[in-house]
Amino acid sequence: MAVDGGGSETDVALVTATGDVLGAARGPSCSHELVGLGGVVGALRPTVEAALREAGIVADNGPVADVGAFALSGADMPADDRRLAQVLRGAGWTRSELVRNDTYAVLRAGTDRGWGVGLVCGSGINCTGVGPDGRTVRFPAVGEFPGAADGGGWIGEMGLGAAVRGRDGRGPRTVLERTVPAHFGVRRPWSVLEGIREGVIARQRVVLELPPLVFGAAAQGDAVARGIVDALADEVVTMVVASLRRLRLLRAEVDVTLGGGVFRADDPEFVDRIREGVAAVAPQARVAVLDGPPVVGAALLGLDHAGARDGARSRVREQLTAGRIRR
Repeated sequence: MAVDGGGSETDVALVTATGDVLGAARGPSCSHELVGLGGVVGALRPTVEAALREAGIVADNGPVADVGAFALSGADMPADDRRLAQVLRGAGWTRSELVRNDTYAVLRAGTDRGWGVGLVCGSGINCTGVGPDGRTVRFPAVGEFPGAADGGGWIGEMGLGAAVRGRDGRGPRTVLERTVPAHFGVRRPWSVLEGIREGVIARQRVVLELPPLVFGAAAQGDAVARGIVDALADEVVTMVVASLRRLRLLRAEVDVTLGGGVFRADDPEFVDRIREGVAAVAPQARVAVLDGPPVVGAALLGLDHAGARDGARSRVREQLTAGRIRR
């Protein structure tokens, strides 16, 4: 059982030891940061059951898979891995549990070397590096630190702030003054803040819905929006370079894989800035945006753990496509 549990959605796939995909499903987030540690299994259960139905597997109060490879948002430190493994063990779906941060799935899906750097930028941001010798570097969730460019959610909040400040004269003018309130059906940026305070507008909408507006404004040449997007790109570079430096891989040929919803934005300048920033310090690093669903990486981690043959890995890559999950 392969699970990629991000901050906004979860993918589950059931894969044989030979790499054949029996069933796959997509559902809501199961992140313990959103649903609580005790709510992880309940949040994950409908998606697991949907994958089981497609596979034609009946869960009869026993394990349905030998290995559960769970790549989960919010599993930022080894202590999180242990607590989540204990909770998932109680669900009884698998005979053994492998719990990692969702960055491990992106890393593994992006390279067959078994080492490199994986970075996820969705509603939040995180990064994991693994060296050729198996040494790893990880980061805690960075949103608690003031000033950190903390993923897509940060872009949304900064976009709203820029709209308000541009309109009231505290900041430079920006098209966000118009597009942000229009998105919420109001006339002024300040009205969005009032709506959030009064509970008419859910704050989560700012995090989830405004990043595309900011990217769109940046693509149209808005300097304020571009500055926000550039700041996030620079944070991605900082995390990747820090990982490579700590692993002593600045001069190595190494795969750096970028995944998460933010990288689905149609903004070549964003990715180019990241590539150029990494290349300035680690010229042989190969930076690529993940082509395909990260749950492939979770499946590969499970197959690695089970000691599957090489043919299984290529087969799961061929079968477990984005279209296969969404159908």
